[in-house]
Amino acid sequence: MSRIGKLPISIPQGVEIKVSDTNVVTVSGKLGKLEQAVDPSIKLNVEDGVLHLQRNGESKREKSMHGLYRALLNNMVTGVSEGFHTTQEVIGVGYKAQAQGQILELALGYSHSIFMELPEEIKIETVTEKGKNPLIKMTCCDKQLLGQVAAKIRSLRKPEPYKGKGIRFQGEVIRKKAGKAAAK
Repeated sequence: MSRIGKLPISIPQGVEIKVSDTNVVTVSGKLGKLEQAVDPSIKLNVEDGVLHLQRNGESKREKSMHGLYRALLNNMVTGVSEGFHTTQEVIGVGYKAQAQGQILELALGYSHSIFMELPEEIKIETVTEKGKNPLIKMTCCDKQLLGQVAAKIRSLRKPEPYKGKGIRFQGEVIRKKAGKAAAK
């Protein structure tokens, strides 16, 4: 049996799970509401505040779907109850980040500013302190959407290996390369 798939998902106080006839799971809580379609080979049982997933057969595909949907549903329960957050640093001289509502304005050394409209589910905040790198803080109940948007922001100016300039996740370590050695 799948080591991940067989683990039960405990449902915290204030989180409600509904399973429709078409195997669509709706999880709602204080931070939002999320939906996920589940493969028909997976059965869902909600009893005593615990969600159990069971698979019909023992094929390789069913085993992989078992673990996948358990992880997705666990992320949904965690998202609507606690939420997910990520922090990115903008490193470079003259690099700036500002948020006005759902629009993120980035100055990343190009000849123009980059304006990025974020989905309404994501709450964004930028922090600029003197002498420190600007920070982009994002929170959301959907882990997948948050990761996708964070990766898109990072792709606008990836950290380069010589000086380390660019957008990186807070705490991310970039291996730096030595520059050219002067010829003698």
